[in-house]
Amino acid sequence: MNNDLSWMLDSALEIPGAMHAVLVSADGLLRASSKGVDKDDADKAAAAMSGMQSLSRSLGFFVDASHLQWRQTLVEFDGGWIFLISAGDGAYLAVSATPDVDMADITFRMQQLVGQLGKVLTAPPRENTGARP
Repeated sequence: MNNDLSWMLDSALEIPGAMHAVLVSADGLLRASSKGVDKDDADKAAAAMSGMQSLSRSLGFFVDASHLQWRQTLVEFDGGWIFLISAGDGAYLAVSATPDVDMADITFRMQQLVGQLGKVLTAPPRENTGARP
C-alpha cells in the first residue's frame, strides 16, 4: 500500500457524510486508503471493488451497445452508499458515505481527486541513474 497517497484520499472525507476512501488497482490490490480504515478491511474492500467494477463493465450492453464506456458504480445499503469510479488506467477510487451524503458533492469531489491522483499515478518512472549505457 502506498501511504504517500493516503493524505490525498483523506481530502475526499471533507464532504459531510463521507466515511472511507480506498484506491484500488484493477487486479484488486490496495494502493492506498484514507485514515481510519483498518488494513484488513481496506484489503477486503479493494478486492470487492475490483470485482464490482468488472461486473459493472460487463453490463454496458444492457444500457446501449454503442456506448460501452463505464463511468461509475453506485451501491446503496440501508446504512449508506458506496461510490466507485475510474481513477486512471488500471486504478479505481471508492468512497463510502452515510445515507444523507450529498451525492453531487461527493461525486464532484471524487472527480477532483481523480484529477489530482492522475498526475501522481501517471508520473514517469525514475530512470536508473546508476546504469551504464
